[in-house]
Amino acid sequence: MQIDVLNIQGQPTGRSVELPEEIFGAEPNNHVIYLAVKQYLAAQRQGTHKVKTRAEVQGASRKLHKQKGTGGARKGNIRNPLYKGGGTIFGPKPHSYDIKLNRKVKDLAKISALSHKAKDNAIVVVEDINMDTPKTKQFLNIMGTLNVSDKKTLFVVPEYNETLHLSSRNIPNAAAVLLSDVNTYEIVNADVLVLTESAAKIFVDDEAAVAEA
Repeated sequence: MQIDVLNIQGQPTGRSVELPEEIFGAEPNNHVIYLAVKQYLAAQRQGTHKVKTRAEVQGASRKLHKQKGTGGARKGNIRNPLYKGGGTIFGPKPHSYDIKLNRKVKDLAKISALSHKAKDNAIVVVEDINMDTPKTKQFLNIMGTLNVSDKKTLFVVPEYNETLHLSSRNIPNAAAVLLSDVNTYEIVNADVLVLTESAAKIFVDDEAAVAEA
């Protein structure tokens, strides 16, 4: 899959990148995407929910009245779950929501998500963005020239760039992530995937290394 490299003004540079068909042209597997997204969202849950049982709430442990002879229903102590302020029956307890996925499944999910973006023509390759100082306005101008200012955009860079990170972090519909850290949920959640030229070439180099092996 060949994509032209644009400059930060949105104009073709005359260069292009050949993205590997094994990744961007693969047949997407929607089920593994679902599993990967489910795992990611589940991992965001803290799982610290907790309620008190009848053994943990405050209240005397004495029986409210004798078992028989009152004409009323049998009662235990004031911590009975049937009373206001009593314990909770079968309430939530702290636990982890983590879901285990095999590495091959996670890799296939990421490939499938990238393939979907390629089929939807939602991948843009731009020359490496170099900014001297963090400027949100300048970053917004770059998004405007790339025609992605009104879309949820994921910028993928090869290595951490503090200036780029600081420039994009206050923009609600934009995020900059490392290529090594990008996950299936972030790819699916974005309308447009913007790869810097260096990040796109990593795909090509990795594919060539696998072919030689």
